[in-house]
Amino acid sequence: MRVRRLTRTLTCIAALSLATAGCGLSGGGSGDGGATAGGCKVDKGNVGSGKLTGEVKGTITFQTTNLKKDFGGFFNGVIADFQKAHPGTKVKWIDDPGDNTFTSRTVADAQACTMADVINVNAPTATALTKAGYLLDVGTKDPDASKPFVPSFWKTATFPDASGKSIHTTLPWYTGGVLLTYNKDLLEKAGVDPAKPPTTVFGLFADYEKIAKAADGKYFATMANPVWRIPADFDQMNIKVLSGDGKSAVFADDPRTTQWVAWMAKLYKEGAMPKDSLSSSNDPSTLYSQGKVAYGSTNPSFVRFVKQNSPSVYAKTAVGQQPYDALGVASAGAPQYISVAATSEHAPVALAFAEFLTNAENQTAWCKDPDVVIFPTTSASLDDPFFQKVTGTDPFSQARKLVADQLKTASTNQTNLSPAVQNAIVAQVQLAMQGKKSAADAVKDAQEKANELLKQGS
Repeated sequence: MRVRRLTRTLTCIAALSLATAGCGLSGGGSGDGGATAGGCKVDKGNVGSGKLTGEVKGTITFQTTNLKKDFGGFFNGVIADFQKAHPGTKVKWIDDPGDNTFTSRTVADAQACTMADVINVNAPTATALTKAGYLLDVGTKDPDASKPFVPSFWKTATFPDASGKSIHTTLPWYTGGVLLTYNKDLLEKAGVDPAKPPTTVFGLFADYEKIAKAADGKYFATMANPVWRIPADFDQMNIKVLSGDGKSAVFADDPRTTQWVAWMAKLYKEGAMPKDSLSSSNDPSTLYSQGKVAYGSTNPSFVRFVKQNSPSVYAKTAVGQQPYDALGVASAGAPQYISVAATSEHAPVALAFAEFLTNAENQTAWCKDPDVVIFPTTSASLDDPFFQKVTGTDPFSQARKLVADQLKTASTNQTNLSPAVQNAIVAQVQLAMQGKKSAADAVKDAQEKANELLKQGS
């Protein structure tokens, strides 16, 4: 599994088109006539308020992203177990390469009514597909679907449909957790104590500034593209990004937003970030592994990536708590999700497999794989001794221990922005970082453009 897979953000879905956003769901329970989902003709039981019923028999497709190479044995085993438990079913596994066209291809498949029956999605993709009506409302179709999951993770599985109503179109699958990963030697050269991670985002920025001054262009603190930090930093700072109904942007109302943009512009100007990374979709993995960036990815699986690809840098790597900031508690971030296509011809099979894949037994088994640092979203899994009694002092073990200690009380707050809105905000911040706008103007214009898009339903 590539670290990029686990750290994917909205960068990966910039090409997403919501040409079908006006479609959505129609139809109802088992007594209704024909129905549509996202413009596709579907079985009437797939939509509306009725519980999903029908035989668990038939063939479905299951799509992941770049997992077959590292975890083929595990997932083939899960599929075999499911098929054995449900005679008459067959699961065809598709492992997408996860390239830059992934989202546009997924949207095209949805619009063509051929999207995989069960598909792994992140929050931004789930937001877009839910609004367009392509995902099954699992919370309605199975009222017991929430039972295995930690409540905070189940809460994150809610996304607005075309009318703005929040519905559960996903099942929480796994989370990477959030922490600081850093090169101890580079921090010490800059006079930053690696044993005392900052407790606020602005405190972290101050450390970035120290690194910029000490490095003098020989190495950097972090990557420049704000797409990696929006809306994550705002959420961690408890800056309200959207109104309660999600129909308008309100982040400009908080003066800290302008301070944040001003900091980003200052850091970019002072050389804390590579100049050519402002619009790059690359995460810190390559430069960090070369010893050219002091702070790596905030995802624990990044530590595995460094261990495998750069042992010398791994020896200098440490992990620490991501700043709590105004939120007051650790943040787990949003997990990865499993969704069922509302267009599935065998929705009962697809939903049964999605729930089987994400149950406590299978989540625990995968998270115990020694080659991955991921964490489950089910309560029973988190009670397993594997997560409660972590040993080892190496960065890999420490990353697992740090996040495992956080998960049951961590916040999973994440503002779900559509690709269009997120990109509009990022573009304005980039202009400020280039010195083409003041921080205040960039924030003001970002909110105006975001509101224009929100009014259009984008």
